[in-house]
Amino acid sequence: MSTLPVAVAQLSAGVDPEENARLAVAAIADAAADGAKLVVLPEYTAGWAPRLSLDLAQPADGPFVRAVADAARAAGVHVVVGTIETGPVAGGPTAAPGRASNVAVAIGPDGRVLGRYVKVHLFDAFGTRESDVLAPGEPGPQNTLVLDVDGFQVGIATCYDLRFPETFRVLADAGVDALVVIAAWAAGDGKVAQLQTLARARALENTSYLLLASQSGPGRSGHSAVIDPLGVPVAEADAADTVTLRADLDSAVVSSVRDAVPSLRHRRYRVVPADVTEVDR
Repeated sequence: MSTLPVAVAQLSAGVDPEENARLAVAAIADAAADGAKLVVLPEYTAGWAPRLSLDLAQPADGPFVRAVADAARAAGVHVVVGTIETGPVAGGPTAAPGRASNVAVAIGPDGRVLGRYVKVHLFDAFGTRESDVLAPGEPGPQNTLVLDVDGFQVGIATCYDLRFPETFRVLADAGVDALVVIAAWAAGDGKVAQLQTLARARALENTSYLLLASQSGPGRSGHSAVIDPLGVPVAEADAADTVTLRADLDSAVVSSVRDAVPSLRHRRYRVVPADVTEVDR
């Protein structure tokens, strides 16, 4: 049995890529100084605006990712962070002219990029259309990201994915102990309650920890959290602009909950990628 010290950074990104990189680097350094071995930063940390634009996108090896990779290496920690990337991405669409990808980038303590998850479910809801700017990732093994962080299996998802429980069942099938969700959850009536309910449900139904890194600031909901495998928050933020949550994940807690509630073993359905044309009908 083991523990994993983690940090979830809630911050407010903007359109200035250099300032966003500075915020990310500072959050990583501060979290590592406080003992974290895994640092999670929100979706769109590389760039956010009320109206999504290709102007926010950078190449996969652009200055933002390089700055975060350098910070991860200097601190000796794993980092998960949200970017918008131009060019082809493994797990992304085969052809997306004029569109970018919403990518969760996982970086190791040596500064090496360990993998990328391209957001599968684009937020075309509540009057927003991510698909005008972004191309969705492909569902399936080629776009399923699970990290081994000091013996903990950590699965990655992004924001609107929270409304699709099958995404998290796929990660559960991959053997995760903890789920990471990076988000820039839109503000609005009832949106915080929806975010909290969905995040707790995904932890509870998969008997896994869930780390939610959610952007704060105008137009965003904040309320980042670390949630235990019974769906109980062990650390939680409000809508404050900048805060870092610290927690220790305990593999013994995961084991004891799964022994008491073996719901993953009791399942009688499996998850397979949907035929998009069939779903659209």
